[in-house]
Amino acid sequence: MQRPRINQQIKTRELRVIGSKGENLGILTLEEALRKTEELGLDLIEISPNTVPSVAKITDFGRYLYEENKKSKQAKKSHSAEVKTVQVKLGTGDHDLALKAKKTSEWLSEGNRVKVDLFLPGRAKYLDEKFLNERIERMLKFVSVNYKVASSAKKSLKGMTVIIERA
Repeated sequence: MQRPRINQQIKTRELRVIGSKGENLGILTLEEALRKTEELGLDLIEISPNTVPSVAKITDFGRYLYEENKKSKQAKKSHSAEVKTVQVKLGTGDHDLALKAKKTSEWLSEGNRVKVDLFLPGRAKYLDEKFLNERIERMLKFVSVNYKVASSAKKSLKGMTVIIERA
């Protein structure tokens, strides 16, 4: 992140100035804006230098950096979606599938991705892929939230895996 210019580092002659409480002070010359910041004992921070005229805010520089850091951390946090896992077996009954699908729907509603594992013990790994896909689809029919398949059915070490996410 590029540090914003503050006080004497600002080169623009005219600035659109935002006050310490968020009020618009209008377009001021750099000298007027600096005088106002000195009266308040705060800093003049150039927020968007690429606009005409540039936008500057009167605030404490330390507080400004703290809030920007907080915003960037919040943005990173909101983008990270967990991958939750649901495991089903070949002979899992409809009632159990409905319970697992209900939990899957909750996770999808929260914005998480869900990995549906079809567990295949021993020789079941060598069953027909079409049959195994039907077993996974049987579970996905119970999911009440609109979803899309992020990663189609693939053979894995324990069986078959499908990753779904909210549509």
